Amino acid sequence: MAENLAFRGLLKGHGNWVTSLAITSDEGSDRLVSSSRDKSLIVWKIAREADRFGYALKRLTGHSHFVQDVALSSDGQFGLSASWDRSLRLWDLNTTNTTRRFQGHTKDVMSVSFSADNRQIVSGSRDKSIKLWNTLGECKYTIDDPAVGAHTDWVSCVRFSPNLSNPLIVSCGWDKLVKVWRLKDCKLRQNLIGHTGYVNTVTVSPDGVICASGGKDGKVHIWDLNTGQQVARPLDAGGEIFSLAFSPTHYRIAAASDQGVRLWEIDSGDLVADLNKNTAPAEFAGGEKNASTACTSLAWMGEPMSKSLLYTGHTDGNIRVWEC
Repeated sequence: MAENLAFRGLLKGHGNWVTSLAITSDEGSDRLVSSSRDKSLIVWKIAREADRFGYALKRLTGHSHFVQDVALSSDGQFGLSASWDRSLRLWDLNTTNTTRRFQGHTKDVMSVSFSADNRQIVSGSRDKSIKLWNTLGECKYTIDDPAVGAHTDWVSCVRFSPNLSNPLIVSCGWDKLVKVWRLKDCKLRQNLIGHTGYVNTVTVSPDGVICASGGKDGKVHIWDLNTGQQVARPLDAGGEIFSLAFSPTHYRIAAASDQGVRLWEIDSGDLVADLNKNTAPAEFAGGEKNASTACTSLAWMGEPMSKSLLYTGHTDGNIRVWEC
């Protein structure tokens, strides 16, 4: 199975865990942005060359603690970062300068996301709150009251749906819940119940119809955002899940866990690829001798006329590139 993900390259630059990856295609200038526990972000140029599949353009510094998450605007001009220093930063990716700082959370900020129209920003924190911001750094709304459905433990991940006609916010947390919120009034639409452990990550499909969540229990749950029902049986990642990503070109989903990377067909639930540090250590290591590293982040680079690239971030500070 693992031959379906072929190792293509290694991007070295971070000195600690790679916590998040985001990719943009801006007028043919394909860029990857990574965040890390080394307190920095790196902007990479994506390449499809014989000897390399990316190289560093610029390191972004300013945060005083781990950078936990990164999100990019749909036009690829701006990046957002969330940090354990309790702040968010908005970056101009052309000048690589911080244009805004967002302060208001009282504990580590775990996640951040741009709305589909780039006009609104949502963040989640260990202070158990979700905050909605404008691009000027002004907090417009805070969801923190359990009486109206707010999370009762750390908020680990927040994401906007890409649907402009019915915009939603999807969140997950250490209370074992996935929650769906209406953006227009920040009211709870539904709780998605099924996980037996804390939930680390949630992601929304490119068409906005389904979402997937994963965490401590090692199960990928896939939900219909209209009905709140699961659309398939839970998928077993074999270990704690840190990141999930839908393929942009196929009806597939990839999971990053402390055991490796797994890729499934969503309709059938069939396992397409399994890069496991225990059963295939050399293959999983991808050019490095140390296979004990966990996979903590994922991002797809998909092109309709060629094979997709899957970029995976790891606890050894490296980003590995796979072709599928």
